[in-house]
Amino acid sequence: MSGKNKASRPSVYLGQMATKPLSKERIGVIGSGSWATALAHLFASHPSAAETPVNWWVRRKTSLQHIEKTGHNPHYLRSLSLPLDRLTMSGEIQQVVDHSDILILAVPSAYLDGALRGNGVRGLENKVVFSAIKGLVTDQHHIPARYLHKVLGVPYDSIGLIAGPSHSEEVAQENWTYLTLACSNQTRAQKLADHLASPWLRTHTTDDVFGIELAAVLKNIYAVAAGVAHGLGLGDNFIAVLISNALMETDRFLQAVTSKKREASGSVYLGDLLATAYSPHSRNRRLGTMVGKGYRVSVALMEMDMIAEGYPAALGIHQIQQKFNVSMPVAGCVYRILHEGAAPAREMRILADQIH
Repeated sequence: MSGKNKASRPSVYLGQMATKPLSKERIGVIGSGSWATALAHLFASHPSAAETPVNWWVRRKTSLQHIEKTGHNPHYLRSLSLPLDRLTMSGEIQQVVDHSDILILAVPSAYLDGALRGNGVRGLENKVVFSAIKGLVTDQHHIPARYLHKVLGVPYDSIGLIAGPSHSEEVAQENWTYLTLACSNQTRAQKLADHLASPWLRTHTTDDVFGIELAAVLKNIYAVAAGVAHGLGLGDNFIAVLISNALMETDRFLQAVTSKKREASGSVYLGDLLATAYSPHSRNRRLGTMVGKGYRVSVALMEMDMIAEGYPAALGIHQIQQKFNVSMPVAGCVYRILHEGAAPAREMRILADQIH
């Protein structure tokens, strides 16, 4: 990290430094976007990576060559210096899978099936797989955990999740961050949580994999709604009410589709929603802002430099919502704007009479 970032950070101890290696289990990161780059750096920064380097699948050959030469990702988090002596990079995804015990999936949800089944990946059922993906997978609109189990045969107790309000830009800058590690096997969740913990990164564990994944999908939709309202100039007062109702919708939806009780006000639910809805780093908010300012949805999507997960999520959640008959006026508003060509100003006026 740059000296400027480190010098400006207050010396406040925020978490427990991980002191034990992860039983020397080999970690592999799948993906080379901004979040994958931040995670590769995060795992490689652990002392155990000096003995057991982190495996990293970098899809583009030109990106791989650039990183090997300069120590920087040419497309994402370009200022982040990567510890090349602690990374074993490959353009062959099967090679990374074969040489890793724990896999961290960090590719956009729209590309996950292509990355795994499209490349004929084998042996995932024998790995521990943690998803860092916040979106729906395939035309069946599976959350990643369900996709990994139903489609690829990974046992549920070997499937985990890395979640929480965590913009990759801020993780790369070592800003104070809280991550939640979820897995039905609490031992696996805790081991990975201990591995990631540092003076600036605090970790928690839970077994609510399904609830967190669904909430992560929803928050992208609601960030689009916040962006549309911002683009229309509706102001902070309205957006605050909008996000309050979004949290209530999240709670209703999770109660309808899962049986587990949870506090939706927790940081992994509400915190992630707030970070995505309000942050300038949020690409979903950016998409909504462009649409609110008059861009056609198709043009706004082309202008985006990264995937906005809220676009496909709005369609998937609409179909799931119809099945369970959950009242979701905010998500419905976003669906109609993005997928039915509804006028943003008109939809927001209608929504304003439905929320409180």
